[in-house]
Amino acid sequence: MAGREHDDIEVRGDEEGQGAIVSFPFDAAVAQRFREAFPRARWNDELGAWRLPGTTALHRAARWLDRELPTAFALDDERGRDSFSFEPIVSPYLEAADEIVVRTPYSRTVVEELRAIPWAWWNGENKAWQVPFRSIEELRKRWPAIEAAAERSEPEARRQRREAAKSQPEYEEVKATVAERRRRRYPVPASELPPTDRVLMSHEGPLVVLEVTGELVPADAARQHYPWCSVQPDDLVWALWRRPTHEELLKTWPARRPTPPHALLRGWWQPTLEELRTARRSAKSLERAQETRRMPRPSPS
Repeated sequence: MAGREHDDIEVRGDEEGQGAIVSFPFDAAVAQRFREAFPRARWNDELGAWRLPGTTALHRAARWLDRELPTAFALDDERGRDSFSFEPIVSPYLEAADEIVVRTPYSRTVVEELRAIPWAWWNGENKAWQVPFRSIEELRKRWPAIEAAAERSEPEARRQRREAAKSQPEYEEVKATVAERRRRRYPVPASELPPTDRVLMSHEGPLVVLEVTGELVPADAARQHYPWCSVQPDDLVWALWRRPTHEELLKTWPARRPTPPHALLRGWWQPTLEELRTARRSAKSLERAQETRRMPRPSPS
């Protein structure tokens, strides 16, 4: 999430969505209170800002600034509330309270759009996004994309797309590929077996190998579902795998160098920092979606 409401004040999420970047006009007393409130915060010379770790850092930092520098936001919130009252966003996915509350079915597009809105934050307790009124114009600009993505993610809309897909010529091929992915198996060279119980990157994304079965991979299965291994000269065997958790991805050290060609050829390698950042964001979003799906949807009032 990135955004600036005042020239000298900024609160935004870091690149991995695991903390906050905080800057405000220098004042020795304010800086001291900030360090007392956030003892884990560290000053970053390159950013010219404080880096605050933690999944709730963005919300905590924004609330702290609201208390410490109330006059910086009070007028903007008042103007935003007036703007919303004059031109409200009418949608079943949104309600106005102390802040604007956005609750939708899980959608990666929704998450990305809301992350880009200044000061918006995920309320894990209520399983909803909250947006201060000071950010109403940015929310209004992004709302068509948010609402459209939410509507596409409704169960009935998903069902209709599945039914429509069945009439497409490539349906059987896609169905076979989906069935293959559900088997959670992956071809690896018999002469270069991957380590088990460790986060690796592959052509199927991040994975943790559970077991190498030793069973040979049929040539037709490799050709149809794993085209990247068509130039692999060695015999291929099946490895069983699972997706790593968000916590495991956070603890994984990135490779120090770019992935070499031979590692791409064998199909598995140590993930790079950029690959880990992408995987961490996806895993966090997926786990958040799973929590949201477990929570009963509120009945319409």
